[in-house]
Amino acid sequence: MLDVSIVIISFNTRDLTLKCIKSLLDEGSFLKIEIIIVDNASSDYSVEEIQKLKLKIKNYKLKLKVIENKVNLGFSIANNQGIKIAKGNYILLLNSDTIVKKGSIAKLVQFAENTSDAGVVGPKLLNTDGSPQPSCFNFPTLRAGLKEFWFGKKGAFGKYLPEGSEFFQVDALVMAAFLITPKALKKVGLLNERYFMYFEDFDYCRKVWQKDLKVYYLPKAEVIHYHGASGNRKEDQQRKRLIASSKIYHGLFKYYLVNFIIWSGQKWQNFIKNHK
Repeated sequence: MLDVSIVIISFNTRDLTLKCIKSLLDEGSFLKIEIIIVDNASSDYSVEEIQKLKLKIKNYKLKLKVIENKVNLGFSIANNQGIKIAKGNYILLLNSDTIVKKGSIAKLVQFAENTSDAGVVGPKLLNTDGSPQPSCFNFPTLRAGLKEFWFGKKGAFGKYLPEGSEFFQVDALVMAAFLITPKALKKVGLLNERYFMYFEDFDYCRKVWQKDLKVYYLPKAEVIHYHGASGNRKEDQQRKRLIASSKIYHGLFKYYLVNFIIWSGQKWQNFIKNHK
């Protein structure tokens, strides 16, 4: 069996996807790896260029597979397509707009191997200038919304960056580089295909915790993330998909309640600021 199957979704990010694949070539020196590219009907000749690269990397110790969709099936379905054909013990969901630092996948796997309750493990994400990128979440509960938007506790509701170089248990991680352990794959299974895009990370991590497994952030493993580049969507389309996914995750009643807490909290904070 292979050690890791890396699933990368491609949608009109040809150059970024090629860079991402190239950053993985040396990872075969540490682990038995396969790369599965799932292309969501790109129109920028991504598949053709990936196939050309596939011919050039035959001497590297890894396998490259390509799934070509005729339409854009969304993030969750496309990832599940890759997971279903994966031969690896571990699954690494990796954004196409990432560059993996040498040895980082091995660090993630080694940590998971030595941590019996690990369900998901994620690396430190870096901006292109080398600065750390917030990639951890608390679950977006009503309580968390009150803490951040009414009482000003930063990071209670949105993304945050843990301090220190050791590992941390976190509620949820950004799915830009997301290692799923064999235990999580067995207990939780595939991604929820109701989510076209957004909130699939919250949904999966919530299920991991519900199955008595944990989510870990491992800053010693590092991945550069061109944040937002793999989305490649118009803003209005992004917003519509974000709202749709939020309604699925929270349910309609909680969705509107959470949004009221955010809206009213922002109004309250502005009132306090203007009357100091």
